[in-house]
Amino acid sequence: MKFLLIIMSLLSFLFGSGQQQSNSITILDKASFKAAINAKKVQLVDVRTPKEYKAGHIAKAKNIDFFNQKEFINEFSKLEKDKAVYLYCRSGNRSQKAARKLDSLGFKEIYDLKGGYLNW
Repeated sequence: MKFLLIIMSLLSFLFGSGQQQSNSITILDKASFKAAINAKKVQLVDVRTPKEYKAGHIAKAKNIDFFNQKEFINEFSKLEKDKAVYLYCRSGNRSQKAARKLDSLGFKEIYDLKGGYLNW
């Protein structure tokens, strides 16, 4: 399964669906994102508001509201910076901003769901 994830990530990168924003941020299409979060226990974070989260979310996702920056920083400080973090929001805009913020906070491996929860 790990080999499959590596191959999928490599193919996504080579053929454009895994566009890189920085060395630590990768945007994954739905299939690659789903395979990755199902392959192992991951740090999966929904950066939408609590109201959006309650209306529906990906199973096992932790809700950390991007708009509440104090809580955002506090909650992400509890996560492991050397372990992959998988992010999503409604459409992909907030999670891209969140990914850049996490990159600046020292997170090494950040994956963002292309198209967000609307694409899920």
